[in-house]
Amino acid sequence: MSKWIGAVGVAALIVVAAWRLAVRGPGAATGALPIPGERMPYVVEVLNGTDADGLARAVTRRLRHQGIDVVSFGSAMAGGTDSTLVLVRRGDTAAGLAVRKALGFGRVAFAPDSTLLLDVTVLLGREATARDRDP
Repeated sequence: MSKWIGAVGVAALIVVAAWRLAVRGPGAATGALPIPGERMPYVVEVLNGTDADGLARAVTRRLRHQGIDVVSFGSAMAGGTDSTLVLVRRGDTAAGLAVRKALGFGRVAFAPDSTLLLDVTVLLGREATARDRDP
C-alpha cells in the first residue's frame, strides 16, 4: 500500500512540474531569471540624476530581471533632473522604446555618442524616486 502512495506522489510531482513548465516556460520550475541580453540585445547604463541613494541600483535590478543587459550604473555627473530620460546612443530608437517599456516611465530621446559603447543611457529623474526604491 505504501508503494502505491509513493508512486502516486511521484507521479503527481511530475505532472505539476510538467504543467508549470508548459504554462510558464523554461526556467519556471527552478525560478530562474532571464539572462540579460538574451532576448533584448541592448547594452544599457543607468545613471542616477537625483540625490536618492540606491536608485540606480534598484532600477538596474528591475531592468535585469526583465532581461535587459545593464552593464553599468552609478551617479550622473550633472545636476538633478525632474524627469527620466532614455537616451538612445546608437542605432534606431527601438532600443530606447524597449527600455522605456520595461521601465514603465521616461521620455525617449535620440542623443548619439560614438565614444560610448552603449545602446541606451537611462538618466533617472526625480519622478523615478517614487517608483523604485531598494527594499
